[in-house]
Amino acid sequence: MRLDTATYQRILGDELRRLRKRRGWTRRDLNQRLQSDISLQTLATYELGTRQCSVVRLVELCLAMDEVPHELMARVHERVFDDSPVGAIRVDLRRVVRDNRPALLPLRRWAKGKLAENNGHQPADVSLDIAALERMAELCGLETVDLIASLREITSPAED
Repeated sequence: MRLDTATYQRILGDELRRLRKRRGWTRRDLNQRLQSDISLQTLATYELGTRQCSVVRLVELCLAMDEVPHELMARVHERVFDDSPVGAIRVDLRRVVRDNRPALLPLRRWAKGKLAENNGHQPADVSLDIAALERMAELCGLETVDLIASLREITSPAED
C-alpha cells in the first residue's frame, strides 16, 4: 500500500474544518480554545492540507473540539484507504440519476450526460477520485465529506 501524502494531508484538513464548522465555530473561535498560540493563518493551512501539523498539535486541536484523536484519524484513514484507487469511490450512475436530493442536481446532470455518452455504451459504474469528488462537491455546494456520504448512501446495496 502506497501513501499519497498530499491526499492524506488534504483529507485530514477537510476533517478538521468539518469538525470546526459542525460546532459553528470560526477559526478565531477555535483559536481561543487552544492551549498554545497558533495563528489563524496556520489554522487555515492545516484545514487546507497545505501544512503538516505535529501529532501533539493535532491532539490539541481535537481536544479543543471535543473530538477523540484516534476517531478523527480513523475517519481520515477510511477516506484515504478504504477505496481503490486511493481516495476514490465507485458510483453507479443509474442510482445517481434516480436520486432526487436537490443539492445533488449538478451531480445528477453530470451522471445523465455520462450515461448518454456513446449511445448508452458508457459503463454505468465509474470511479471518482478525490480531485473529482472535491470539484463535484464544490459544484453541489457541499463539503467533500458530505458528498461522499451521500454517494455511499446512494450506492449502498440496500437500495437493490
